[in-house]
Amino acid sequence: MRAVAICKSFGENRVLADFTEDFPEGKLTAVMGSSGCGKSTLLMILMGLLPADSGSVEMPENSRISAVFQEDRLCDNLTVSANIRLVTGKKYSPAEIDGHLLAVGLVGCADKPVRELSGGMKRRTALLRALLAEYDVLFLDEPFKGLDEDTRLSVMDYTKCMTQGKTAVMVTHDSRECDFLADKVIRL
Repeated sequence: MRAVAICKSFGENRVLADFTEDFPEGKLTAVMGSSGCGKSTLLMILMGLLPADSGSVEMPENSRISAVFQEDRLCDNLTVSANIRLVTGKKYSPAEIDGHLLAVGLVGCADKPVRELSGGMKRRTALLRALLAEYDVLFLDEPFKGLDEDTRLSVMDYTKCMTQGKTAVMVTHDSRECDFLADKVIRL
């Protein structure tokens, strides 16, 4: 995937100016920078959810994407398992889903409605849903926010295993996340 001369402004505020970068296939690229510098805007443009003012994104045709947004974007009235199945269908058995839930510290949560979960549990559900989807490119916008330190470390380890050899772009403020997960770091 490649971004070529991307420009984006919101009114008088220019957040991206002639941004050009390669995102290597099969690698995780981290995008870092201060708040408001355009990281999430860049992610939305790369996903095709927000138009650039100018420039282009080169991505193989028919690429499937999966994403964790800044907001969890879960269906609160559905169970954790049902939220995951929205993107996986019947690809995973209930036992396999339970295994993934165990790996991110959500053991016993498969049948709980999302509305009953804490913020950190919702975040892990959203991340798990994105990781288990079939995708060619994974987009992660601050995927570990709201997690306590121990949980964050174990979920980062799980994410690293699940993204090995896959193309991913992650927005983060945390240099430790970059050091642990990223093959390439872009600073905006």
